[in-house]
Amino acid sequence: MIVKEELVKLFETSRERYISGNEMAEIFGVSRTAVWKMINSLRNEGYEIEAAGSKGYRLLPENDVISASGIEKYLDSSEGKFRFCIYDSVASTNDVLKEKANSGEAEGLVAAASSQTGGKGRMGRSFFSPEGTGIYFSLLLRPQIPLEEMTLITTAAAVAVCRAVERISDMKAEIKWVNDVYVKGGKAAGILTEASFGGETGTLDYVILGIGMNLYGPKGDFPEDIADSAGSFFDIRIEDGRNKAIAFVLEEFYKIYEDFHDKGFVKEYIKRSFVIGKQVMVTSIGKEPYFAEVLGIDPVCRLEVMREDGSVEFLNSGEISIRTRDLKRGKYE
Repeated sequence: MIVKEELVKLFETSRERYISGNEMAEIFGVSRTAVWKMINSLRNEGYEIEAAGSKGYRLLPENDVISASGIEKYLDSSEGKFRFCIYDSVASTNDVLKEKANSGEAEGLVAAASSQTGGKGRMGRSFFSPEGTGIYFSLLLRPQIPLEEMTLITTAAAVAVCRAVERISDMKAEIKWVNDVYVKGGKAAGILTEASFGGETGTLDYVILGIGMNLYGPKGDFPEDIADSAGSFFDIRIEDGRNKAIAFVLEEFYKIYEDFHDKGFVKEYIKRSFVIGKQVMVTSIGKEPYFAEVLGIDPVCRLEVMREDGSVEFLNSGEISIRTRDLKRGKYE
């Protein structure tokens, strides 16, 4: 019997050549008919597989299906640091990992999906997660860090996403405090970090780092409620873009995480911020929104804002909406 993941791995590691049906039959110890059936099964799942007569089969360059072996082949410095669970669709990759974390799963597990039916955004909102256009993945961490530094994991992830995008393209990626990555003026990625604490010690038990990225624009555009602010990283599909993006984000994040105490990434986060000096509306759960000017971001990534009455505050949670030029109408995004 052919295990699907093993056949995918063979195709992923042999992208530059055709693999004959006889060769695959010998490798897996099955008949050519069994090989043909499994290849058709992969095609039905969205894999672009070319058949070329006596040459055999190969993955086409435009293939863009998320797979563990597809991600792993792009990992370099962080090779062997991650394990993968890949899904066509789940309610939430964060919830998948919460269940596994509560069962004692070790750090480094990644859950990735082509779509989510219940994707989570900040402040209780949903995260638009359609099939075929984005990537939605979560990473299980068990960091040995002080509680007050937990929010810096989100900061580190935002920097990692920016670096990853710039490895794949020539676009400039920027950050809107605290967890949104923008390109070309639109939000193309969001980050949601959720944590569990030890009941007796009050220390971190685990952290789930969830990342959603709009690689391509969805069919029929974004929903009306986010159409004015949402964006995507690429206008056209890039070769194996989803596997590359996941791998590069994980690799860039790991570079930061393995030397987390250094905090050098904070300077990069501040440099990439486009909110400093902007007029914003500040929203926090359970509090009335208010207008303020962003003065800066401090070394622990708190947002320094000045209210309209001149008072200054440092925010370590909440959300900001940037005031547009349409000031008379009070439009924010």
